[in-house]
Amino acid sequence: QVQLVESGGGLVQPGGSLRLSCAASGFSFSNYIMSWYRQAPGKERELVAVITEAGGSTNYADSVKGRFTISRDNAKKTVYLEMYTLKPEDTAVYYCNAYRDPINAWGQGTQVTVSS
Repeated sequence: QVQLVESGGGLVQPGGSLRLSCAASGFSFSNYIMSWYRQAPGKERELVAVITEAGGSTNYADSVKGRFTISRDNAKKTVYLEMYTLKPEDTAVYYCNAYRDPINAWGQGTQVTVSS
């Protein structure tokens, strides 16, 4: 059974940083593309960052380029999202996603709130 558990969210001031983690179990983690998405109140879920199976390639939404870094540790079956220079518009529920056709699995999400 595919399971993804996010952690690391919280309240942070503008300009601050956070590190999100997503622990995976129940599937062959190193064979899956891993991504982080976010959904703000009243908005659609959007892709934030994606990393390929071996971690050799990453891609980011324009809104977070240069501020966020996605990484993975296949031995620990964990994917990370390091977020720097956070802005109020980064406030959202952040979701971890694992994809390998036909599997497309989601975690329960972790809240990130950027506010003074």
